[in-house]
Amino acid sequence: MNMKIKGPAIKFGNNIDTDVILPGKYLVLVDPYELAKHALESLDPAFPEKAKNGVIVVGGKNFGCGSSREQAPLALKYAGVKCVLAESFARIFFRNAINIGLPVIECKGISAAVETGDEIAVDVEAGKIENISRGKKFQVDKLPPFIIEILADGGLIENLRRRLNKK
Repeated sequence: MNMKIKGPAIKFGNNIDTDVILPGKYLVLVDPYELAKHALESLDPAFPEKAKNGVIVVGGKNFGCGSSREQAPLALKYAGVKCVLAESFARIFFRNAINIGLPVIECKGISAAVETGDEIAVDVEAGKIENISRGKKFQVDKLPPFIIEILADGGLIENLRRRLNKK
C-alpha cells in the first residue's frame, strides 16, 4: 500500500469551521462534484479552480470545527484536495474525512512552516511530511493500520465492501 501524496499547499488559518468549508445553503446538493464547486468559497472564491489539479490544504488549530456535516470533507475531496494537514482537527471532522477517504494528518508546527504555493510531500503510512520548497521535515504520529486501510480503499464504505467480499 503506497500512500505518498505530493502537491502544492493552500494555507488557511485557525478555526476553519464546516460552515466555512461548505456553507449550509449547499447541503441540499447531493452530487459531490456540485458540493466541490462551493468548497471554501467564502474564504477564497477561486479555491475550487485552484484545487482542481490536486492540492494539500494546510490549516491551523481546530480545523473542521462546527457542525458534524459529512459534506464538508466531501466537498474538499471532490474539489481536488489530496490531504489536509493541520495543527489540530475537530474530532468529528477528522473521522468524517477518514470515512470518506480523505487523508487528514495532525502536525504540530505545520502552519508556521508552510505558505500557499509551497510544494509538500506526505508519506501517510510513515507519518512523514516535507515542505520541499523550504527544506523543512516533520515526523508525526503514524495513523493506525485500520485507518490506513480505510484510506487506501477510498473510504469506509469501500473498505467494508472489500472486507465483506473477501469472505
